[in-house]
Amino acid sequence: MEKAGKEFIKKPPFTFFQKIGQGTIRFINTLGGITIFFFLSFINIFRRKQIREIINQVYYIGATSSLIVMLVALFTGMVLGLQLFYTLVKFGSVGALGSAISLSLIRELGPVLTAIMITARAGSAMTAEIGILRISEQIDALYTMRINPVRYLISPRIAASIVSFPLLTSFFDIVGMIGGYITGVILLGTNGGTYLYRIQASINMVDVRGGFIKSIVFAIIVSTICCYQGYYCHTRSDGYGAKAVGLATISAVVLSCVMILIADYVVTSFLM
Repeated sequence: MEKAGKEFIKKPPFTFFQKIGQGTIRFINTLGGITIFFFLSFINIFRRKQIREIINQVYYIGATSSLIVMLVALFTGMVLGLQLFYTLVKFGSVGALGSAISLSLIRELGPVLTAIMITARAGSAMTAEIGILRISEQIDALYTMRINPVRYLISPRIAASIVSFPLLTSFFDIVGMIGGYITGVILLGTNGGTYLYRIQASINMVDVRGGFIKSIVFAIIVSTICCYQGYYCHTRSDGYGAKAVGLATISAVVLSCVMILIADYVVTSFLM
């Protein structure tokens, strides 16, 4: 009885709810930290002597990611053309193939897949690069030289992401429509004039604007999360040094992809 009483004291009955509460508080604290981190970085974008570094980051995040984005866009459009063709044939609406492909790409698939591909390529690299600077104490060295690390390292990356994501999204949409044309018109024999006319007739500026709004939101989410994970990788409790950088990179990619899908639903619900 005495032993059982000691075990009862060591394990209180509300441990499960305590863990839920601790996890909720930890999530709110992290969310607040990321929000403050973003606003501090965004304010510093408009400081002087940022243009050259922003251009360098636009090349690194945007230009070097364009090939993989367009390759994914081409095969996405081809798969869409193949799937939608056999679906529309059942309803006698093959003429609407161009509309279905273009609206699917511009409204949803273009911004989402572009953001995920940039996260996988450039977002992970941002986290790893900043994390290495942190564990090698180079960020601390910037403090000693009276250089603001957030302004010097984070702000150009967020500004470059805001510029690069919409541009790459537009490339994705165009190349995806070309992929749909290759499958629907060249391979399956749909009328090419009807395909192009349907694209022109179905696309409105509302759809294009909605896709660009999503891409900007995704740019802010991805760049902020990836930079935040790398900048504070030294505070992780599950590892230190090189292991912390690796874990931070994994967390950044996974969390960014999840937040992209959540933000896609939220933004779509406001734009509909």
